[in-house]
Amino acid sequence: MKNKSFIIGITIIVSLLCIYFLSFTPISRKIEKAAEFQALEEGTLNEVKKQAYLDSIYSLPVFNLLGIEYTYQEIKQNELKLGLDLQGGMHITLQISPVEVLKQMASNSINPDFQAAISKANELQTKTNENFVDLFYQEYKKTNPEGKLSTIFANSRNQERINQKSSDKEILSIINEEVSLAIDRSFHILRTRLDRFGATQPNIQLIAGTERIQIELPGVENPERVRKLLQGVAKLEFWEVYTPLEINEFLEASNSLWLASHPINKENKSVENSTQSLKNLLGDEAIQQDSVATDTAEELALSPMIGKLRSPYGLVYELKDTALVNLQIRESITAGIFPKYCQFMWDLKTRTSAEDGLNYIELYALKGDRYGKASMAGEAVSDASPSVENDGPGVNMRMNIEGTKKWKKLTSENIDEQIAIVLDGKVYSAPVVQSEIPNGNSSISGNFSLEESKDLANILKAGKMPVSTQIVEEAVVGPSLGQEAIAQGLISMVAGLGLVIIFMVLYYGSSGMVANLALLINIFFIVGLLAQFGAALTLPGIAGIVLTIGMSVDANVLIFERIREELRLGKSIIEAIRIGYNKAYSSIIDSNVTTFLIGAILYTFGSGAVKGFALILMIGIACSLFTAVFITRLIVENVAKRNAGRNIKFDTIFSKNLLSNIQFDFIKFRKKAYLFSIVVILSGFAAIWYQGGLSLGVDFKGGRSYIVQFNDNITASEAREALLPHLEGATAEVKTYGSNNQLKITTSYMIDDNSNEADKKVESAVYMGLASFEQSNPEILSSSKIGATIADDIRESSQTSLIYSLLAIFVYIVIRFRKWQFGLGALVALFHDVLMVLSFFGLAKFFGFNLEIDQVFIAAILTVIGYSINDTVVVFDRLREFSGEKINQSLKNTFNRSINDTLSRTLITSFTVFIVVAVLLIFGGEVLRGFSFALLIGVIFGTYSSIFVAAPLVLDLDKEKNTDTLVIKMNKQSKAA
Repeated sequence: MKNKSFIIGITIIVSLLCIYFLSFTPISRKIEKAAEFQALEEGTLNEVKKQAYLDSIYSLPVFNLLGIEYTYQEIKQNELKLGLDLQGGMHITLQISPVEVLKQMASNSINPDFQAAISKANELQTKTNENFVDLFYQEYKKTNPEGKLSTIFANSRNQERINQKSSDKEILSIINEEVSLAIDRSFHILRTRLDRFGATQPNIQLIAGTERIQIELPGVENPERVRKLLQGVAKLEFWEVYTPLEINEFLEASNSLWLASHPINKENKSVENSTQSLKNLLGDEAIQQDSVATDTAEELALSPMIGKLRSPYGLVYELKDTALVNLQIRESITAGIFPKYCQFMWDLKTRTSAEDGLNYIELYALKGDRYGKASMAGEAVSDASPSVENDGPGVNMRMNIEGTKKWKKLTSENIDEQIAIVLDGKVYSAPVVQSEIPNGNSSISGNFSLEESKDLANILKAGKMPVSTQIVEEAVVGPSLGQEAIAQGLISMVAGLGLVIIFMVLYYGSSGMVANLALLINIFFIVGLLAQFGAALTLPGIAGIVLTIGMSVDANVLIFERIREELRLGKSIIEAIRIGYNKAYSSIIDSNVTTFLIGAILYTFGSGAVKGFALILMIGIACSLFTAVFITRLIVENVAKRNAGRNIKFDTIFSKNLLSNIQFDFIKFRKKAYLFSIVVILSGFAAIWYQGGLSLGVDFKGGRSYIVQFNDNITASEAREALLPHLEGATAEVKTYGSNNQLKITTSYMIDDNSNEADKKVESAVYMGLASFEQSNPEILSSSKIGATIADDIRESSQTSLIYSLLAIFVYIVIRFRKWQFGLGALVALFHDVLMVLSFFGLAKFFGFNLEIDQVFIAAILTVIGYSINDTVVVFDRLREFSGEKINQSLKNTFNRSINDTLSRTLITSFTVFIVVAVLLIFGGEVLRGFSFALLIGVIFGTYSSIFVAAPLVLDLDKEKNTDTLVIKMNKQSKAA
């Protein structure tokens, strides 16, 4: 093999990168174990204190690798991430309300045509993905065909952009721009809130082309707090700031109070009662670290607000000291030390000192009015934009008419003093007023980067146009379910891997051991590359790895079967290896490219766990190609060159001559096979019709779903009867989930209401319905909600991915094999396999096994398509190879020969995939039950269709099937190519 050094070099580089990125995961786990030890209270883990400890070291160096120091934040960013289904947490999709944007731009117009169009567009958006602004305009024109948008939107608020002469097209463009900006601002605000929330590795992304924001919060245990955090409207304020001279006397009084209430214990260098005070505080606030025990005696002679002060120019403290400072502020406010109109707020950002490497944060004493409120609210800002001045990036800000008057007064009274810009209780900036600003136009400068100036401009504009958000999709997974999912996934992976390894050794001997080595390297590469890409490993992702275990041996099987063919023809071991690898290349490439196409389409149109599954599938295909084609060849050739190849074997006493020299007339039975398929498919669809359709999952039909655990076994039908009276006529589906003491409850109750109140009402109805089982202690382990619009989107994207997959494969097959008959034959075979899976789902439901059709099922269907075409392409490829031989035989015999010669590869690969999918069905848990069942049926009938449907159909589609025409044409075209 050429370029051996290059292959070895690439393998070493990729391996080192995988080791590097995977090394962060055990370090992260070690730190978290230490945090748990620190947070133990009388043998019980205090989760809040654990999080406080992790927050305190978030920006500190905690690990040294090859002389490079890494903070805990960097370690978390680089570790192998787990999806919510493996560690518990919360997944949310938020819908930004364009309705409010339009109403605000129209200055809350009471125009009846405007109100009617808004109402109708809002109703239609629950049934379509069309742009809301376009829907509004369509309905407005229906109501008032001669009406112009300028009559509504040409007002004082928009006077600089819209006037009475503005066309509808121009106004629509401005409205769409404002909607887009509102979504961007909401995204920024939410991201800032989540960064302060304390969740580990919050993930937030704006879904392109929609008004939706998708959020994942691993480990969250208080969903109600998250809902409030995400759905609250941003609060922007402008506060006057106390000067050090003004606040000094209050600090001295607070210092005296602290020393009086916290006497010093010099032996332990600590303050009595402070530890208990901190424990009380931990329950209410996310603080940084209990650092009392590390204080010096000198520091303890003063209160934290004075003793821990780190700057003569402001209230600057080390990040780790914020706990004690917060405690002193709280006690002093309770005692009435500070003025009732004084509030303390922390800066948004911490700053790392270049001198000592410590993290510092500034505290601001803010001066409220006589009611304790800010001097100005954010509604006063009409516009803001980033700018670049001589002293660096800044922000230009413009006030509205009322705001201009207040701003003039506020700035004139605070010349040479600070005014703090506060959002959601955090100080974003506190610029010093240089002079009175009479016209409402201001420039804010400071130590900004260009990116920070853009962010601040967005924050200022957010005060002008606050928009509400609505949760249209939600999933809450309890940690116990996550641990169960990890256990099920690992069992599936280990069991599947073990069975495949045993089979490969028993069937191929020493060459099978080489294939197993490549398989282990393949899994190592997959997990390592996942860590490098920052992708999360989910339960469907583990299923993808399990499936890859079965499919990755396919390339080795193709190669080894080719080598065995050459050995049976009398070739030497060295020559057989060379020819075997060379002849197998085209089949390997074609079969893997088609499956990779499926993965790419699934990744493009899928979401969440399905996207993760598709990524693993694509990585697995790429890695298996590399390990099978290059690494195994490198090993096999080197071993074969020693002792004239006596060290390497491609069969054993069990497999010698097994599945060789088969000459079965498959084509002869094609019509009986067609009839068999038709009967099975019709039977399955009859069962579906008789039962009123398949069971659609909540992500396809919308609604709310709950996994409920009981102490005792519960009958699903009894639970359903108890629930129905509380659901006000809505449908409810109840089934056993995993074990007899767990139920999955899915209901359409209040399906069109996405409010928090509706969520609480439905959950309350579920608990009330289960009240008769109170002695069994029903507990909701996880819940999910999908609004009707989201469900429509999922159905549409699933249909699109399925259609695109079939079209992509059809085009690829036609291009590669130069005949439309091959493309159509493959396409019909794929449709056959999809219909077979659906039919067996219908039959399974008929016999009492109720499996849901959901997103993961679509992933399974597309995987079946990829696997099936993989098999079909191998047969087609052998036919193409025979087309180059000058053999005088009928086309029917040529097809039979192609099927027979590839039968060993087809059956062996199918068997290995069948093994791992069967293991997945048995041990993968309820979440993957439908997925693995669909794959199992797909593997069986994908193999069947490659033999009895795809190739025979190509023969039947050819008008000259009794001649050699098709073979001759392929031969000529192959030579031309």
